[in-house]
This record gives sequence, C-alpha cells and structure tokens, in this order.
Amino acid sequence: MFFLFCLIVLSIALLIPMDSTGQIVASYSLILLIHFCAIESSHYHKYRHYFRLFALLVGLSLTLRYLMWRGLYSLETTDILSMIGMWLLFLAEIYAGITHLISCLVNIHPLARPDKTLDQTDPQTLPSVDILVPTYNESEDIIEVTLRAAKQMHYPADKLRVYLLDDGGTLQKRSQQNEMAAQEATQRAEKLKLLCERVGANYLSRDKNERAKAGNVNHALHFTSGELIVILDADHVPTADFLNYTVPWMLSNPKTFLVQTPHFMANPDPVERNYFSAFTRMPSENDMFYGTIQRGLDFWNASFFCGSAAVLRRAHLNEVEGLSGQSVTEDAETAFDLHARGYESVYVNRPMVSGLAPETLDAFIQQRMRWAQGMTQILLLKKPHNATGLSWFQRFGYLSSILFWLFPFARIIFLFMPLAYLVFGLQIYRASLMEILAYTIPHVIATYQLSTLLFGRTRWPLVSELYEILQCIFTFRALTKVFRNRKAPSFVVTPKGASLQDNFISPLSSVFYALIALTLAGTVAGLDKLINESLTRELTVVVLLWNVFNLILLISVLGVLVERRQVRAQSRLPASDEVTLQSEDGRAWVGHIQDMSLGGARVRLQAKWQQLPEFVSLISWSESARANVILPCQLLFYDRETGIVRFQFIRESDKIWDSIIAYTMGDSRRWQSFQRRRMRPISYWFGFRHVLKVSFRPVIQHSWMQLRRLWTQNKEVQGSNK
Repeated sequence: MFFLFCLIVLSIALLIPMDSTGQIVASYSLILLIHFCAIESSHYHKYRHYFRLFALLVGLSLTLRYLMWRGLYSLETTDILSMIGMWLLFLAEIYAGITHLISCLVNIHPLARPDKTLDQTDPQTLPSVDILVPTYNESEDIIEVTLRAAKQMHYPADKLRVYLLDDGGTLQKRSQQNEMAAQEATQRAEKLKLLCERVGANYLSRDKNERAKAGNVNHALHFTSGELIVILDADHVPTADFLNYTVPWMLSNPKTFLVQTPHFMANPDPVERNYFSAFTRMPSENDMFYGTIQRGLDFWNASFFCGSAAVLRRAHLNEVEGLSGQSVTEDAETAFDLHARGYESVYVNRPMVSGLAPETLDAFIQQRMRWAQGMTQILLLKKPHNATGLSWFQRFGYLSSILFWLFPFARIIFLFMPLAYLVFGLQIYRASLMEILAYTIPHVIATYQLSTLLFGRTRWPLVSELYEILQCIFTFRALTKVFRNRKAPSFVVTPKGASLQDNFISPLSSVFYALIALTLAGTVAGLDKLINESLTRELTVVVLLWNVFNLILLISVLGVLVERRQVRAQSRLPASDEVTLQSEDGRAWVGHIQDMSLGGARVRLQAKWQQLPEFVSLISWSESARANVILPCQLLFYDRETGIVRFQFIRESDKIWDSIIAYTMGDSRRWQSFQRRRMRPISYWFGFRHVLKVSFRPVIQHSWMQLRRLWTQNKEVQGSNK
C-alpha cells in the first residue's frame, strides 16, 4: 500500500500539467513535505525508513519534472552559438540529474552491520593470514610503523605472516644505467631487508617493475600461502583488533571474497589544513565515502575494494589471476571482476587502519587524477552498464562511483556558462522569472534537501563544490587523455609523509587567478547588462547571482592554495585516556591525555604542581597491548596555571617503540571516538557563512606573498646585474 501511494504521488508530481503559478504552489508544498519527512526519518521509530524513502521519491520527482520542462520548453533559440551553449548546459544538467538519481538509489538504505568477533572461535580452526605491505618510495620510518603494528595484531602467531613487498629495490631499479639512482635503490633494499629482520617480517622483491602495485602484489602471491590476504599500503597502520572484526565475515560465508574497512586519515588533506583548519571538528571528504556511500553499496552487495585496509580470499583471487591490472585503479577493477563471478563483498564500518593523506596540493591532485582516470578506464573497458554476471543494482553501484569522476566536464560548464551569457550575450537559458521560481529553484532546493538527508552527517554544505572546483581543470585534462587512449594512463604513486617548512603559494595557483579574473569580468559585464538591458533584466539577475556564487567558490579555493607550514611529522589526534606520570624517585601525578601522536602527547593534570622533573614515565592501560604500558617521556612544556604538560616519547628500545605504537595507534576505539565527534550535521546557512568567513583573508595573503616573491626576484636580478 505504501509503495502504491508513493507511485501515485510520483506520477502526479511528474505528469499533471500545470501553469507556472500552479507549479509554484505544488513545488513548494512538496519541498515542505520533504522537509517534514526528513525530520521524521531522523527519529528512531519503525516508520522512519518509509519517511526516508518517500522524501527521496518526492525530491527526485521535482528533479525529473525540472529536466522534463527543460527539455520540452526551454531549449529554443535561433543562434547557433547559443544553441551549442544551451545544449552543453542541458547535457551537464542531465549528467548531474543522473548521478543524483543513482546516488539516491545506491544510498537509499546504508547497511549497518553488527559487530562480529573471533572471541568464541577456536584458534585452531582459524585460516592462515598473509599481510602484504607494498612499498615503492615511502620512507623507512613510515614503513617500520606499519610493519610493527601489523605484527601486533590479535591473531595466533603461527597463522599470521607479514610481508614487505619492495618495488623500490627491484633488480631493474638496482641495475639501471643511472649509477646514483641504482646505488640508492640498492641501499634502500639493504635497509629494508635489515628492517624486516629486526621486526620479524619477510622481505620480498622482484626483477622488474611491471603493472605497478597490482604486479607487485601478484608476484608476492606466488611466494605466499595464506588462505586470507590482507593488503595494507605502506603508510596504513592497522589496529590490533583489525582481524578480530574482519575475519569472522570470511568464516560465515565462503562466497565472500572481500571484507573492506574504512581508510581513516590521521592527518588533514590540503583542503582541511590550508582552508578550514578544522580537521578535528568537521567530517573529512573520506568520511562521506566510507561513512555513507560504502555502506549504501554494501546494502546492494556492491561495496568494492579500495586498495588497502581489506581482507581478500586467496582462492577467489586466484580465479582472476590476482589483482586486475587493466586500469590504474586495480582495486575497484578486481572487485568488479569478482562481483561479476557471483562472489560477495562485505563492508565493516569500523575505522581500524589509519593512513596519511597527501600533504601538498600537488600530491592531492595527482592522487585524484589517478582515481578519475582509473574509474573512467573501468567504464570504457568493462562497461558496467551491461556487464554480464552483475545484478542491476550492482551495475548502478559501480556506475554511481564511476560517473562521479566525470564531474569535471559538468563543473567546467557550470563555471563558464554564466560568462557566455553575461559577457558574450549567448542565450544559454530561455526562461522567465516565474518559470525559474516554479521549476529551477525547487529542483535546486530539493537536490540540497536530499543531499542533506543522505550525507548530512558526513559532509558539510559547499565542501563538495569546493573540492570539485579545486580539481576540475586538472582532472579534466587527465580524463581527456583516457578518452583519447583508454590504456594511456600509468600508475603514479602518491607522495606521502612530506613536511612543509614554510608557508608558500601553490604552483597550481595561476589557473585559479585566471578563473577569478574571468568571473570578475563576467560580474562587471553582468552589472552593466542589468542596468542597460531592461528586457532581459529578470534572467540577468539570476545568471549574475549564479556567477557571483561561482566567484565566491573560486575565491574560497585561494585559501587552499596557501600551503601552510607543517613541520610536525605526525598529527596530534584527540584522546581521553587516564594516565599517571611517574618520576624515577616514585612521585606520581594523575591526569588525562588531551591529544597524542607517535611522537608525544599533551596531558592535563588533575592538580597543579610547582614543577615537574624533566624525565617521567607515562603509565596507562593499552587496550591493544592488553596490559599497562610504561613509556619513558621527556618534558617539553609545563604550564602551572592550567596543569597542561607536553612531552615527547623516548624510543630507547625496540620494545618501548612497540609499546608506543600499540598505545597510540593500536586501539580502534580511539579512531571511532574521533570520527563520532566530527560527524555532526550543520545547516546550509551555517556552512555558507563559514565559507564566507574564511574565504576573503586568503586574497590578502596571496597578494602579499606574490608581492614579496616579486620583490625578492627583483632584488636577486639587481644583485646579479651588479
């Protein structure tokens, strides 16, 4: 009965003809209905899923009604250039509408799986596990932490083996013609071999660097024998309970080929660090994908492999001859191939692997370009829309993830089309103000309402638009290469672990300076058009506001382009452990940790003391070590007024280093707590005010830093002329 009612409402909203006044009344009534249903769906009662479904159907009906109106009544023009612009804009809107529709379908009911653990499982019956850590150019320090953490996993020692797969020390690298590079590769290989001996891991390398990460892993599969395979990127540090929460899903269903977990980033990406400075207060970009989208895909048995932080079944991998390598996103491609064979995937929404986000904007863009190219390769090579073996909802799941990465085409059109009208006078949008109020505005509001309903806790308003504008020009160029030659892209390793000694302007800034100049010119032209062309004033107001919105977003991007100083090797993350600081003579001070990293911590003491000794031991319970740990520390700072103590850990032995890693990185409950405090919904107006608040200061920073750079260059030229 409910579904029949929904279909009737949807049919009425789509098919009944109305004039503009009737459409306005109907549209805004439906918007109020969506708002009411969204509120009810957030309450925990037995009908909340029905309210959620009804809100999605009503919102999508407004979008479909808008696209029908656009296609039937607003595409008439006699000017060929205007017709081209008009159709480009309409195609971009169709793309946005399709991706929005598929996204709503995929995320209609994100799956919340209950915890499964190995607590009641006989250790003798557990499958053997090989942990594979591929590496190419990551630093030894980063690799060591990952290997030590992997060795600390709670699992029978005789069934757990850790392998480092070194692609930076292959025979090809060690014997290359460049003697210095060959020597560096040889030294790297020797150092990593010694590291593996020290931590109890196995070292593997190969002769040639073929097929990048996929080839590296597939080579290792011939030299390992574990029934289950865990793949961890070199910078991805697992918690001790990783296998405890993932292996049970493999045991319960022999058709499961994959158990994927979130990639929890322990440091901010360039947008979070440079622009918002709110890494601990707002959901990250990853949270939307791993906190909502992967759960939505999991409901349809379409969650896919993300390259790391996952368990795979060797027997199923062998059927497809290891990781697939036709695309540069071998992870999603492998999942696609195994889903097509009828095997199943599981997504466990528990952060148990902490990794490093790219520190610089260059590295960030490079990573996203590879993702976009790889997913587009899957679209062109695998054709998921009609792939045999996939269910229709799995096809939609893959299409949702793939089509998202085509956003640069639509985003660039949305940036430039207002200029086509304001500057060049092209008729890109044929509509009266009443029609815009009746069709366009309700569609935009409904789209926002549904996005908030689906992603409100894992994405702040305007953040996605900011990320898209930041990437669109560079990713557009990368995508055109794929469409010209689908096999052209090559795998590029994302640089990680960089430290930034000084503030500087990103070398990518010149593109955005040009875009801002064009948009400003469009605004000036629009104001002139508004004053002097009264017949088109209504449409000019709408397009001018659209252009100003683009301008605000472009100015916001300037904040990201100021690369901020970041000297600390590890980001400090919030914590709340009760600890005791103890001196060598037995004196003790009780307090609570406020934040910590592998390097040290900050503690607030419960009582104020005149002074503290320089060297103390931190004593606290470590869930991952399942014991109290005693960590030697050196005092760096003590404020007698607040009781705040800052200190660094002293790594005086391998045993102490293992304890530091276990205590700071090994407890998944800490990552859960950190994520929960970030996932809070905010209103659109709060998000918009926040963007405005932090957007205009970077204009001054860019101006000052560019003037200083020009002054320095001028002085250097004068000095050389002397």
